[in-house]
Amino acid sequence: MKIVTTFPRAVRLVETQWIPMADGVRLAARLWLPADAERDPVPAILEYVPYRRRDGTRARDEPKHAHMAGHGYACVRVDLRGSGDSEGLLTDEYTVQEHDDALEVIAWMARQPWCTGKVGMMGISWGGFNSLQVAARRPPALAAIVSCCSTDDRYADDVHYMGGCVLGDNFSWAATMWGRAAAPPDPAVVGPGWREAWRRRLDALPVFLATWLGHQRRDAYWAHGSVCEDYGAIACPVMLLGGWADSYTNAIPRLLAGLSVPRQAIIGAWAHFWGHEGLPGPAVGILQEMLRWWDHWLKGRDTGIMAEPMLRAFLHDWDPPRPGYAERSGQWVAEPVWPPTDGRAPLELVLDARGLTDRPGPEVALTVRSPQDTGQAGGEWCGHGTGTDLPTDQRIDDAGSLVFDSAPLAAPLAILGAPVLTLEVAADRPVAMVAARLLDVAPDGSSARVTYGLLNLTHRDGHAAPKPVEPGRRMTVRVALGDVAHRFPAGHRIRVALSSAYWPIAWPTPEPVTLTVFAGSSRLALPVRAPRPEDAAVRFQPPEQGPAMRASQIEPGRASQVVRRLVATGATECEVIFDTGRVRIEDIDLEYGSWRRELFRVHADDPDGAVAEVVYRFSYRRADWDVVHESRTTLTTTRDAFLIHAELDAFEDGRRIAARSESVRMPRDLV
Repeated sequence: MKIVTTFPRAVRLVETQWIPMADGVRLAARLWLPADAERDPVPAILEYVPYRRRDGTRARDEPKHAHMAGHGYACVRVDLRGSGDSEGLLTDEYTVQEHDDALEVIAWMARQPWCTGKVGMMGISWGGFNSLQVAARRPPALAAIVSCCSTDDRYADDVHYMGGCVLGDNFSWAATMWGRAAAPPDPAVVGPGWREAWRRRLDALPVFLATWLGHQRRDAYWAHGSVCEDYGAIACPVMLLGGWADSYTNAIPRLLAGLSVPRQAIIGAWAHFWGHEGLPGPAVGILQEMLRWWDHWLKGRDTGIMAEPMLRAFLHDWDPPRPGYAERSGQWVAEPVWPPTDGRAPLELVLDARGLTDRPGPEVALTVRSPQDTGQAGGEWCGHGTGTDLPTDQRIDDAGSLVFDSAPLAAPLAILGAPVLTLEVAADRPVAMVAARLLDVAPDGSSARVTYGLLNLTHRDGHAAPKPVEPGRRMTVRVALGDVAHRFPAGHRIRVALSSAYWPIAWPTPEPVTLTVFAGSSRLALPVRAPRPEDAAVRFQPPEQGPAMRASQIEPGRASQVVRRLVATGATECEVIFDTGRVRIEDIDLEYGSWRRELFRVHADDPDGAVAEVVYRFSYRRADWDVVHESRTTLTTTRDAFLIHAELDAFEDGRRIAARSESVRMPRDLV
């Protein structure tokens, strides 16, 4: 990574800028401005998330926004209402209030003397989501957006549900937000009223998991903020960024196909990162690509960005399966438009009793009753580049699955897009799921997950009105796997693995399920891709950014993921720990640290014993301020209900000053 310290324009930082809302609430912002912007105004760029601009995202904000400001942009990083130092209360994600506030912030930015009146919006994850959502509201000053690691469909392709299955991350993210959102405002910013503001925040904080489990099917709650409901509502140009090791990449091909505005996308090998920081690598100069985008749409300069292919993507080659990589093998490829218009057809293969073949044999009914801990090699639903969270060798999960192998490939085979399975299946319980994995199997037997998909069979006809499975009745179902770019080497086998459980990525079904798959009548469609002349022309500059924040690591951090079998009980546990250690942020005289432990437990034979627990602890300290807050959340189930218990404790100077405890029973709705 190249660190740039000299820019075309000097940069001035405004540590706190209050932005007034019409109802009297003030939102807190950090500003990076060209030093002479009042005399020579510039376009402005908004990033708008609830993760504490002063400390929580400072490390990633500082080098990115300083870099853009140095190239002639006013960068404005705003904490959502009720988060960080912003006033008001945070009630949920992507609310109407959040979007209304964004419209006011954008209008405020456009009126400032340092702004030309043109505004862009950008963000990763939450900020990528609301960039799309706010664009659909069409604020007059918004001229373009950059959305990274986001989605267009809040129900079908977010952290909550996948194929109608409840994701384990629906719990862990809810528990994370229950902890994160409980953080206090900083007295150095808000003054002596910080304590009372903190108490109000703690008292009003919703149990996010109860909200999200209150909508187990796709309803109006999820339609709000899902821009796939009306792609035509977005009228400004859109740049989309993502990585194959992230969990939000599927939205990019859909948005490219659905939007009618100028649009481009870059998909790297990365996890949940901006591409200039990307792990796994190779990292590339994403900030330079963004500047080309902003210069074109906000300054009217011809940077050549719109002559680039609509999609530039990293095509993986085989790498031995590991929980983390410094860099993946492969090459960059280009698609002039998406979906492709060159007439390519998918490769159709049959799931046959003899394996994966292009010619079906006689139909054979095959059954699988997967152990409930099948999926333990799946890594985390969303990769964060910790080196511990990507899928490992899949043979342990293959053992609990129906497996269909091709013959060794005579030549390499590349795919780009979403593989699709059409399955003839039956199940012996009214609520059942199928987990489908596409694997690259090396000659030595090692099995690498290429992509996967889930389907709650009660959602076989859609997510809005699920209906029970009739035990034993044959069904035709479609399982779309995640979009991917991968090249299977010659001599390797293509494998499809089907299971009736996928823990801890998916929450277990109410009862163990025996799944019947009718081999010979079930099919796989692979989106094969031949090399294109445009591939050789894909070039990126090396990654660069501005100077890092001034900080020192007081105590080291660590990340780990451990899967263990409790032999005496037959249970399997997956434990994830992420510890930031303690960091001192020099410019605001603050020591900050966080520690999170996630634990998922399931019995191999009994889903009814599944449990998940998250403990999250934060601390903030300076000479005159010492606070800690801790959250504890558990989720258990019966066959009929989800049982949630959530606790919060807040401490000042080692003394508990607030505590909350909430228990919620939420009926299961065919999940």
